[in-house]
Amino acid sequence: MSILKNINKNSILIGIAVIAIIITGGLIFANSSKGFSMPNFFGPSDSQIGKKVIDYINNNQLSSTPASLVSVSDASGLFKVKIKIGTNSFDSYATKDGKFLFPQAFDMTPKTTATPAKQAASNTNTPATQVASSIQKADKAQLAAFIVSGCPYGLQMQRALAEAVRTQPALAPYVTIKYIGSVANGTITSMHSPQEAQENLRQICIRDEQPTKYWNYVSCYMKKATGTMPNGMPLGDSPTCQASTGVDTAKLNACVSDPTRGLADAQKDFALDAKYNVSGSPTVVLNGADISQNSIAGRSADAVRAMVCAGSNTQPSFCSTKLNTTTAAASFSATYASSGSTGSSTQCAPAAQ
Repeated sequence: MSILKNINKNSILIGIAVIAIIITGGLIFANSSKGFSMPNFFGPSDSQIGKKVIDYINNNQLSSTPASLVSVSDASGLFKVKIKIGTNSFDSYATKDGKFLFPQAFDMTPKTTATPAKQAASNTNTPATQVASSIQKADKAQLAAFIVSGCPYGLQMQRALAEAVRTQPALAPYVTIKYIGSVANGTITSMHSPQEAQENLRQICIRDEQPTKYWNYVSCYMKKATGTMPNGMPLGDSPTCQASTGVDTAKLNACVSDPTRGLADAQKDFALDAKYNVSGSPTVVLNGADISQNSIAGRSADAVRAMVCAGSNTQPSFCSTKLNTTTAAASFSATYASSGSTGSSTQCAPAAQ
């Protein structure tokens, strides 16, 4: 028994000695390697990653307003880097080695599958009478969808409204698209990039100064992506859509470049963002109340009709006419719907909600 004890004791001592040699060798290598330091031996620290992300964004002009670091934390094997641009905060993600930056991440956690009965109810939208008690009424209901022009889910909601207005023009006075963003030092900013901010501004100018062209223009813009933003998100073909829908290009360019026109109108939208505490694209506001999580707030043409009718003291004539109940396609799509259409709760957001 004493021999076994001695063997075990000797084995433990030998093991400790081997570990000590490995660590010592590692430290010698770390200190002797060019440009290598202790933090790099275990991977870049969170503060190093945070600084690298901010430097990359600012040095490559990914934002027209300088970015600053808020915090760095671990998230599913990545560094979650919270940054601040202007008055908005955003979550970005970086690999542990600091090589790759992901300006946005999508949560792919499987959602609970709805039963056939629940799925059918979702596809046909909840009747307005079932949600009447939760909807604030108005003599003339006003439905506003707050979006950014590059968000796949903002495009989905915008597509649903465009389809509703196309098939039931009498809905047009009851619905509107508003935009999410801010103005800093005379420059419009948006959730994802300066390119998205400029497209938001173009759409605001067309909406306010050429309203008869607005729905045709955005319907065209949402059909085909012809470029990408710095973060990889797609951009539509504005010049082609301006031409094909008869937009007065000279008037549009004048609006975009005149701070008393385009930017002034944009700031009215952004004031409403703050009023309703809007942060995700899309956010649906009916008669001044956020109903994004309401069961009737779907993303189909008929959901748009149902929401307006649920918010009306007196039912407009179109309330008796069923529209397209299929969920609109997200992102850019040549058709109104696609097999990959998502549900009615996903949003783009600059920060975790």
